[in-house]
Amino acid sequence: MSILITGGAGYIGSHTVIELLEDGYDVIIIDNLSNSSIEVIDRIERITNKEVTFYHAELLDSNRLDMIFKSHHIKSVIHFAGSKSVAESIKHPIKYYENNVTTTINLCKVMSKYDVKHLIFSSSATVYGNPKKMPISENEPTEAINPYGQTKLACERFLKDLSNADSEWKIIMLRYFNPVGAHPSGEIGELPNGKPSNLMPNITQVAVGKQKKLYIYGNDYPTKDGTGIRDFIHVVDLARGHVAAFKNIAKFEGLQSFNLGTGEGYSVLEVIRTFEKVNSIKIPWKLKEKRDGDVAVSFADTSKANKKLKWKAKKNLADMCRDAYNWELNRTKNKAYV
Repeated sequence: MSILITGGAGYIGSHTVIELLEDGYDVIIIDNLSNSSIEVIDRIERITNKEVTFYHAELLDSNRLDMIFKSHHIKSVIHFAGSKSVAESIKHPIKYYENNVTTTINLCKVMSKYDVKHLIFSSSATVYGNPKKMPISENEPTEAINPYGQTKLACERFLKDLSNADSEWKIIMLRYFNPVGAHPSGEIGELPNGKPSNLMPNITQVAVGKQKKLYIYGNDYPTKDGTGIRDFIHVVDLARGHVAAFKNIAKFEGLQSFNLGTGEGYSVLEVIRTFEKVNSIKIPWKLKEKRDGDVAVSFADTSKANKKLKWKAKKNLADMCRDAYNWELNRTKNKAYV
């Protein structure tokens, strides 16, 4: 039996594929390569020394999905595919609702046709909006504050309705906090389109000279050093969280949601200082006014995933900084890198 991975050439998807292959599972990847590269497939095979079945396909193409499900004995689906920039979602909401919501509905329609009813869905901590309590548990109210978050929340509500209507569906929604880092091999990692919006890829680009300096948005938050605090999680730990969800999904009834983070908050300045120390490099930075919509503190309560999935993040901030820089160095030095 096979596991179908949508968006399997993307940042989190590709790392999850590696973990599944190294655990001995048969994996099929669907990706339209809109935010990734075919070279990632080659690198997955190089790291694992295993062949990967890959389809360059759109999830809106029902006929293509139909052919893929007919051709393979698929047991479960891990659904990563979708658009993920908050800033872009504000400018292009139609694109985001189509790429995130319509594709999910279409995928589930085809899954239902072939009686494949185990689904692990890539959600996001953005569904919590501006939470009132820290750490954030799965019981916190959901109230997304931007189109990207709204599309994730719309998918969550659709999946809840689907599982309520048909008890055969077993669905796990994984709410990520802030994925960073790269595979320790330096072969794959994050590939932001254009100028990155997240902290770590901006730091690594400054480190290799692609940007002159890093901008810190706000230093007057009610935190220990005045900069915002976030829950950063190594992408390999996040990938292993998906493997844990896959291994445990059969024991759950209906729909379950889990936070995936470290359960610990790191400030922007802490991340910069750790990066500098671990990689023996200075990161020049400049202060700017805080951005609208940025919250002071956000970190996860991961106790539910720790207990029910038997999963816990193992890599620390130093590991995240070391692997992120290694990846950026490799792809900068070697022009063959994606």
